[in-house]
Amino acid sequence: MVESGQNLLVASLVCAAALTGCFGHKKATPAAGTSAEPDKVLYARAMDDFKHGRYSVGRLALDTLVNTYPDSEYLAKAKLATADSYYKEGGMSGLKQAIAQYKDFETFFPFLDEAAYAQMQVAMAHYRQMEKPDRDRTEALDAEAELQTFLQKYPNNELYGQAEQRLREVQEVLAEGDFRIAQFYYIRGAGRAAAVRLIELTNRYPLYSEADRANWMLAQLFVKGEKKDIAASYYARIVRDYPLSPLAGEAKTNLSKLGFPVPQPDPVAVARMEKERVAEKARPGMLHRSMGVIKGAPDVTMAAHTGEPSLSPESDAGDLSLAALPASDKPGSLGGAAGTTAVVQTVQPGTSAPAASGSTSGSAENPPAAGSSTESNVGVSVISPTGANPPAPTASGTTSGTAASSTTTDPAAPAPAPTAAAQPAPSTGQAAPADPSKESTSKKKKKGLRKLIPW
Repeated sequence: MVESGQNLLVASLVCAAALTGCFGHKKATPAAGTSAEPDKVLYARAMDDFKHGRYSVGRLALDTLVNTYPDSEYLAKAKLATADSYYKEGGMSGLKQAIAQYKDFETFFPFLDEAAYAQMQVAMAHYRQMEKPDRDRTEALDAEAELQTFLQKYPNNELYGQAEQRLREVQEVLAEGDFRIAQFYYIRGAGRAAAVRLIELTNRYPLYSEADRANWMLAQLFVKGEKKDIAASYYARIVRDYPLSPLAGEAKTNLSKLGFPVPQPDPVAVARMEKERVAEKARPGMLHRSMGVIKGAPDVTMAAHTGEPSLSPESDAGDLSLAALPASDKPGSLGGAAGTTAVVQTVQPGTSAPAASGSTSGSAENPPAAGSSTESNVGVSVISPTGANPPAPTASGTTSGTAASSTTTDPAAPAPAPTAAAQPAPSTGQAAPADPSKESTSKKKKKGLRKLIPW
């Protein structure tokens, strides 16, 4: 009897201890990294939602993770996954949100390896919104800028080759848009308007599929403008940089007629064009390209597959100077003396000697005389190496440093406009006379264009 009573007491104590453990104490917190960790559960649940297309539900779970567990090891992954969800969802709104999220990730986690991926995705979001060459080019310009940023910041990244090809495609679209406008002006006989766009195109986008034609058009325009030396430089560029072009043979003939030496083809350019010929066989045919008319996205099948795309930012097309001329116009080529710099000399009407420009930019210009139009004071620009055709001396016997400071010795030349100090004070209600030194930048750039392209 005693033994049975003891057994009953022990059993009662065991049951009491079990009940106390169930109702009187909390469960122990699982260690970090276990499957029961809340932030990990939220992240896994969001990934499953994204996998099944439930983007809004998945983003809600990630927002909860970010706001509730700011020190979680899944914080960076959650931010990147949120951006990816917007990118996969697509649409204009989704891609805009994706760009903002990727940029936030780069801001908060710039030293993570995924920062390069985020930069690439920003560029691709703009790339997906890119329109055809004859439409709005805002997204194409943004895609170009973001891809250039990626190539400059992450030259050793595994996505470098992909980014380089995407940049070639974007620049093909941008160049095609410029070429169509230039061709329109070229056909209509507006030489200056065509040349402005062609010069910018040929210097920024040498890999453009129609770059040889663009250089040919420029050469023809400069021949028409009686600038044979500049025209020869564009013919020489075709022979040197596009040796396999169908226009190369005629460019050689024209160089000989103009009396300029024919350059040797660049071996790098020959190898590049041979690779492009191989790649051209794999491009879609005319049927595929004709179907592209009904598509919203631009056709990038003609983009180059080799060569380094341009990494320079887009410059104002109106600010053209000697830097915008082809390399063969620079010192040491086409008869220019090695080690010299070139100057632009503008022949003013009524003067016996050209006014010196002194600046290699060619943007300085004599202000027009009072009562005369701007067009009437614009002459023909002459490109010559320094020393071969020195600037005209000023009245004081010293060489002028700029065209604005040079003076003419021809008595038939019009008198210069009075200075701002000599102008009478305006009466009440009248606007003050414009100060030539405060002339708008756009007008100065247009004047610089007229010095380079006078016709």
